[in-house]
Amino acid sequence: MKVLIANRGEIAVRVIRACRELGYPTVAVYSEPDRAALHVVNADEAMPIGPAPSRESYLRIDRILEAAKKTGAEAIHPGYGFLAENADFARACRDAGIVFIGPSPESIDAMGSKTESRQRMQAAGVPVVPGLTEPVKAVEEIEDFAKQSGFPIMIKASAGGGGKGLRFVERAEDLRQAFERVSSEAESFFGDGAVYAEKFIVKPRHIEVQVVGDQHGNIVHVGERECTLQRRHQKVVEECPSPVVDAELRAKLGAMAVRAAAAVNYYSTGTIECLMGPDREFYFLEMNTRLQVEHPVTEMVWGVDLVKEQLRIARGETLSFRQEDLVPHGHAIECRVYAEDPARKFAPSPGLIRYINLPQGPGIRNDDGVYAGYTVPVFYDPMLSKLIAHGKSREEAIGRMRRALTEYRVEGIMTTIPFFTFIMNHPDFRDARFDTGFIDRILPSIDFASSVTGEQIDAAIAAAAIFAFEESQNVQLPEDTASRWKEAARREALR
Repeated sequence: MKVLIANRGEIAVRVIRACRELGYPTVAVYSEPDRAALHVVNADEAMPIGPAPSRESYLRIDRILEAAKKTGAEAIHPGYGFLAENADFARACRDAGIVFIGPSPESIDAMGSKTESRQRMQAAGVPVVPGLTEPVKAVEEIEDFAKQSGFPIMIKASAGGGGKGLRFVERAEDLRQAFERVSSEAESFFGDGAVYAEKFIVKPRHIEVQVVGDQHGNIVHVGERECTLQRRHQKVVEECPSPVVDAELRAKLGAMAVRAAAAVNYYSTGTIECLMGPDREFYFLEMNTRLQVEHPVTEMVWGVDLVKEQLRIARGETLSFRQEDLVPHGHAIECRVYAEDPARKFAPSPGLIRYINLPQGPGIRNDDGVYAGYTVPVFYDPMLSKLIAHGKSREEAIGRMRRALTEYRVEGIMTTIPFFTFIMNHPDFRDARFDTGFIDRILPSIDFASSVTGEQIDAAIAAAAIFAFEESQNVQLPEDTASRWKEAARREALR
């Protein structure tokens, strides 16, 4: 089965690796600025699909299907983001006789609308956050809900997701402005200005449950992940398992997640996202009908390969494991490393990566999509890689992550590594005392400039001196690649 990966960056590289282990040839697609991206170099074939803007390349269903047809790809893996949760794309693949490596378009449709999914979950007996069950386009309807439920509330885009199109509202006088902004964002991001509202759970934790189902009606859960640490509603650090979930609560969360997935006849990998209050009561938030960014922490703890399982399920195979086969081992933590400058309010930091050293050693995994000599473009999400640390306990995982962060070196651009170093050393993180507002509360107090050690300054000076010397001598260090002949030919073909 030849697989086209309709994505870019680290997730495209991750899928290529899984395909290679199963013996499946791969096809990469790329926009103009991604001509020399790592996923393009690593794939067996590569096809251009348009200019830099996503709407003219990675979001063009017609061009992706044309690339599949030209290369003879029999299946398409959407990764996450872009078209991964687009039911029209899944349907177009099916109509073209191409296997979509993900759930059915009907399941995507059912869970794609936040209001429709809430209705389905309520009918299935899944607890949901109190809120509206129908999308609205008039602020008066949300005002009526707020009077009944009381403040604070959250206004959300009905077709939203990924932290886009939502506002926290504490006072009645702020409601109209928040409604207008969410509606405008919803129209801009998702092409649908409809919104809904729900009661805000004070100081919640964000807990999600991994589910996997096949096309024969078998569905299992693969534990939970702690995704509470967020900045502006975007996850930045994830853990598996959650430090506040015990075996009894895990069983309840898992049973709920399986019930939710079964309600929409779900197959492939998916995630049931929940909010959990200080009282440990949990509520369905939404379902992500795709592979999650943070899937590696689940893989490390539960000993499964979720991407390979997706590929097997797409071929019509039954699940390779049963619920009773799944036993967690240890603890894993993931940090999403971005090309952003924490000292400048996380401003994007695109540009040429002159040098990179990825940490290694016991319990360390890197899911990366960049290399020395690669230019990080300004057009896409600035995530460079995901750094994952696994240990026998949460304490060991934190210790390994702290050590790995000291080894992680990137020259030429700024990254969020200093931010993660601060988080790993924060006493509240180490004691698992946090909620979804934790990072936004502590950020104003962090002085990233003063957090740089003398050793780090000396290392930066030394690296700059070495680079300057190499430039003056016109020395080019050899790159570590699987095949220099193949890479040279690929780059020549892309000119």
